[in-house]
Amino acid sequence: MKAKRPTKTQRLSSTTINTLPQTIIENILCLLPIEEAAQTSILSREWRYKWTTIPKLEFGSSSVLEIRTQENQTSHVERARKIMERRRKLFNAIPRVLLMHQGPIHEFSIDSIANCDCFELDPIIFHLSRNHAVKKLKLAFDYMYPHKLPLCAFSLHHLRDLDLSYVDIDHQPIFSGFGSLRSLSLIKVKISTKALLHLLSNCPSLKRFTLLGSICDKDCTIIELFDCLHVIEDLTIYGDTPELLVLDSVPNELPTSLIHLKYFCFNEPYFGEDHGLIFLLILIKCSPNLEKIELDIDEGIGNDNETWFGILEENSDVRLEHLKELEIHRFSNLRREMELVTVILARSPKLKKVIIHSLVEKDEESDMLKILLQASRASPVEIVVID
Repeated sequence: MKAKRPTKTQRLSSTTINTLPQTIIENILCLLPIEEAAQTSILSREWRYKWTTIPKLEFGSSSVLEIRTQENQTSHVERARKIMERRRKLFNAIPRVLLMHQGPIHEFSIDSIANCDCFELDPIIFHLSRNHAVKKLKLAFDYMYPHKLPLCAFSLHHLRDLDLSYVDIDHQPIFSGFGSLRSLSLIKVKISTKALLHLLSNCPSLKRFTLLGSICDKDCTIIELFDCLHVIEDLTIYGDTPELLVLDSVPNELPTSLIHLKYFCFNEPYFGEDHGLIFLLILIKCSPNLEKIELDIDEGIGNDNETWFGILEENSDVRLEHLKELEIHRFSNLRREMELVTVILARSPKLKKVIIHSLVEKDEESDMLKILLQASRASPVEIVVID
């Protein structure tokens, strides 16, 4: 008897996504918003529970994408109402998703771009701390509705990446820290100096750290902060932070505590006051192996003053022995900006490239470039100006 030829459906099924290993399917589902991943359950009986094993759960901004694409067709008030309603439904679904989830959760994030004060964070984090070895956690809330970080979050001992925005940490610093943490981002996190230093001191493997405000008190010095970052390689500090940390002046003797630091980003530094420059000089002195500096300058830099140039002169011994690249955003060609660049050019024997994202008018750009090319340099340097 002649064997039946497979039907078209059977031929297609042997070459479709169904034949992929479960791990590959999970990786594909991880690329989808959680709502869309869950909707794959209607494809077939075989697919009904595939989404419940994905190790990465993200709840957030993608859920309002469809509404935002219709923004020209609805009023601002109506659009805001729909976004809020979608957000409430999404957050109300989180406990249900966690209940149905069958496999390990390695990454979990809540990214709230809309106001949301409609759910309890504590039971969610408690569930994660009791049942999963979470390696990456992101909690980003709206500035009008910050959430307190539950104490049980400090039981997530497998964390390698922690990203917090508009979260309050008001606990006494009694936790044992995160032994495996490699990356920490604190954006507008309300925390006391004591708790911050305790947290950093108990993250012995921390390689990457980002800090933007909001330290509750001002009794933390920059040296105390750096002493907690012994193995840090990548550091990003936002503009208003140095005002809370910096010393009144640069001390004569500084510890080389940041010996592993390779990359430093100073985001929106305010050079209108001296603390921004003092902070940068202290960091350079404490970081003998720094390879790249990136400055995204605040446009409200303020007027030039002689104090600025006096500070640079007092610290003529500053050297950047291993600096290879300098990148500056929003460069306005002010005197103090130019002075800072020329100082770095003269004191960086391994500098290879300077990238300047200029705000200068086209007719002034050639004069600016001429000054830079004529400046004293410790090494041959490629200078690139980008409009």
